[in-house]
Amino acid sequence: MADHKYTADTIKSLDWKEHIRLRPGMYIGKLGDGSSEDDGIYVLLKEVLDNSIDEFVMGYGKQIEVECDGQVVTVRDFGRGIPLEKLLDCSSKINTGAKYDSEAFKKSVGLNGVGIKAVNALSNMFEIQAFREGETRRIEFAAGEIQSIDKKNKSTKEENGTTISYVPDESMFKKYRYRNEYVERMLRYYTYLNRGLTIRYNGKRFRSKDGLKDLLEENISESPLYPIIYIEGHDIEVAFTHLDQYGEDYFSFVNGQHTTQGGTHQAAFREAVVKTVRDFVKKNFDAADVRSGIVAAISIKVQEPVFESQTKTKLGSLTVSPDGETIRTFVGNFLKEKLDNYLHKHPEVADALQQKIQRSERERKELKGIQKIARERAKKSKVHNRKLRDCRIHLSGKNKERFKSTLFITEGDSASGSITKARDVQFQGVFSLKGKPLNTFGLTRKVVYENEEFNLIQAALGIEEDLEGLHYNQVVIATDADVDGMHIRLLLITFFLQFFPELIRQGHLFVLQTPLFRVRNKKTTLYCYDDTERDAAIKTLGRNPEITRFKGLGEISPDEFKHFIGDDIRLDPVKIDANESLKEMLKFFMGKNTPIRQEYIIRNLRFEHDILDEEDEDKENGEAILPKKGKKPEASKEEIAESAAA
Repeated sequence: MADHKYTADTIKSLDWKEHIRLRPGMYIGKLGDGSSEDDGIYVLLKEVLDNSIDEFVMGYGKQIEVECDGQVVTVRDFGRGIPLEKLLDCSSKINTGAKYDSEAFKKSVGLNGVGIKAVNALSNMFEIQAFREGETRRIEFAAGEIQSIDKKNKSTKEENGTTISYVPDESMFKKYRYRNEYVERMLRYYTYLNRGLTIRYNGKRFRSKDGLKDLLEENISESPLYPIIYIEGHDIEVAFTHLDQYGEDYFSFVNGQHTTQGGTHQAAFREAVVKTVRDFVKKNFDAADVRSGIVAAISIKVQEPVFESQTKTKLGSLTVSPDGETIRTFVGNFLKEKLDNYLHKHPEVADALQQKIQRSERERKELKGIQKIARERAKKSKVHNRKLRDCRIHLSGKNKERFKSTLFITEGDSASGSITKARDVQFQGVFSLKGKPLNTFGLTRKVVYENEEFNLIQAALGIEEDLEGLHYNQVVIATDADVDGMHIRLLLITFFLQFFPELIRQGHLFVLQTPLFRVRNKKTTLYCYDDTERDAAIKTLGRNPEITRFKGLGEISPDEFKHFIGDDIRLDPVKIDANESLKEMLKFFMGKNTPIRQEYIIRNLRFEHDILDEEDEDKENGEAILPKKGKKPEASKEEIAESAAA
């Protein structure tokens, strides 16, 4: 047996900054590079902003100024300003802050005293300056270590408030880049939830007059079936309508925190809407019929909220306050009174709502027989079909690491074989397609049950009833980067857009990036995802390295594949632009409009000489596009477009 010495010297005690840097996931979730909205650089910004928002909520400071030049982020609020003598403690001592005083911050966003300390520890430059009653004090840190500090207060003419500037540490956040659309969406959400607050970001101004009603109006691209119902009360605000689509779509918030994974407040809302509508129309509609096509936003404020993770994406609290009523009762009583009153005062809205529910009911009854046959077929398939190679831990379970659960949807046996052998069986499942799936554009939900493959995908995901039963946090389309692979990818995305748009809206659908090239010599192997990385790899390895171009996933061996679906996995999230109409988008790309689509492709298709002309401009925007090596395509734009459009 190995001799493992266990002495006093083996006991280590990390200080606050060392622990945050060693275990950043405990404090900010994942690190990331800025390509996803929940990546660490956006969490850092949120942690800084939350303090400024709390000041506004308490009645101090109606404006927040945010600037970001791609590296340095600066946030200036006009609240009371951190007490100068406590500036060091508030920026570098865990569990220090005013939010433990429940009278000062009863319904604060950040309550654990970690917030800006995590930003400090994970930044290679962090500067904090407070302005208070004509005096100011400033401290500068690097990775949590003090670089310079004002030992005495200085006089100032600046308004009260706090300024924080920081640069995320590139050794932690590898090759990060801010996406303005993600930052702007975060800031807009803050203004929706705090009417009267103005946020200025790099010259843009964000402000909301009607709160959650504005949020829905700006995020709904289709025409709602009736005007948005908007009601508010003490510590609760609700807005919703129905669209002519499938699924449910929710924006939920607790104390200003966007709970992307929902929680007890969202579950209470879903239940209360059904009960209130049933009582109003005096008919026991099926819950799924009442909620089908709903788009809703709910915001509540609770004392001492309990979240299921440090990143606060799902509310776990059962009560509004430690000694108060349950969230379920609080939300239920509010809707019972306010929504019922609204429907009585607006009969035209009540009629439109009831007609939508009745249409959903008719369609569900038409599907009932088909569903029964499909379920029987699915049961047999589970025994005889090997298309699904499941993992052990699911999102719908209670394991702490359930958010790692992933399902890869692959094309053909060769690709699925490589992924299956390389995967982590704890968290990664594989579903293998037979070939090209059906184009579902313009079809009704019957196709989900009549088409065996789509029915099996639905069953594998656990979304026959609703998204609450989703088995996997990440649904990943893994197809070849050729014409057939792109077509399969588009057909699958069309299927999810048509029948499960909430899967995309809630950020569960991704496309797997796999390397295009392998560059190696006798000592080192490098995998490259584009021409830029390939060229850099050739320079790194020196003279005459071996270069392999992967044509399909099946060509990548299981031993190699484990590098691409492990810790360094690259996923492109599938997003729905709030300004794009789902119907129009699907009609354009999947409908019978080949000449129009062909003309669009001709206009947008770029050859090598086009890219070279724009390379300098793209570099300025941080998105250099390098031309592919070799000959230009022999086919004309028209020929390529005709093939792609078909």
